[in-house]
Amino acid sequence: MKQQLQTIYNLLTGLPSWPAYLRDLRTLKSQQASATKEFPLGEYKPCLHERSSENGSPNGHYFHQDLLVAQRIFLNGPKTHVDVGSRVDGFVAHVASFRPIEVIDIRPQPNATRNIRFIQADLMSSLDQKFVDYCDSLSCLHALEHFGLGRYGDPIQYDGYQLGLDNLWKTLKRGGKLYLSVPIGPQRIEFNAHRVFSVSWLLECFTLQYKIDHFSFVDDQGDLHENVAISAAEMANQYGCWYGCGIFEMTKT
Repeated sequence: MKQQLQTIYNLLTGLPSWPAYLRDLRTLKSQQASATKEFPLGEYKPCLHERSSENGSPNGHYFHQDLLVAQRIFLNGPKTHVDVGSRVDGFVAHVASFRPIEVIDIRPQPNATRNIRFIQADLMSSLDQKFVDYCDSLSCLHALEHFGLGRYGDPIQYDGYQLGLDNLWKTLKRGGKLYLSVPIGPQRIEFNAHRVFSVSWLLECFTLQYKIDHFSFVDDQGDLHENVAISAAEMANQYGCWYGCGIFEMTKT
């Protein structure tokens, strides 16, 4: 039923494109009549919105964080890179295009993709000893904010993000790089979608464990501000964000 309603909605909102669609269909049929090779017409599936739409949107949290962090990993050239919970069809695919990557996620994944090794694990649980000091490069992009909110079948855990941070720290070797992104703005939980973190709170979590090498953020309009200075005034204003994305590159001390 939902799919049928979506189809009707698409057809109605695409009304301005119907004349062009029908004109192009008549042209195609006339060309078909004189074609030397038969390519029969099948089911009609009008695509009425692409004619006037852009070919994707080069902005927003995921576009900028995935590209930026993949570029940084390429430049830094780690020996072993592990990812926790980031998008497989975005960031992980970017990295896998030029190097092997191991992916840890609470959800099961197929393990048959070139350059990607999947590992199912819950980073809110006690860390398996084999993962302690495991890698020299670690990423967790737009994932930590979900820990403990049940969205992905994980158990409800109010401080799930802190358990996740602790296990990320244990997984990374001393001197290794952590690439972390989370929503930034006035601190809150929007159950059960995600948490939003204040930048000052994040810095309190990082101060004794990491040196911050780069801080970038995506603002509420979806634009990237790369390698910006961290200042008390900007933190107090959450860098002008209500729901932005803070992107940290840090070295474990």
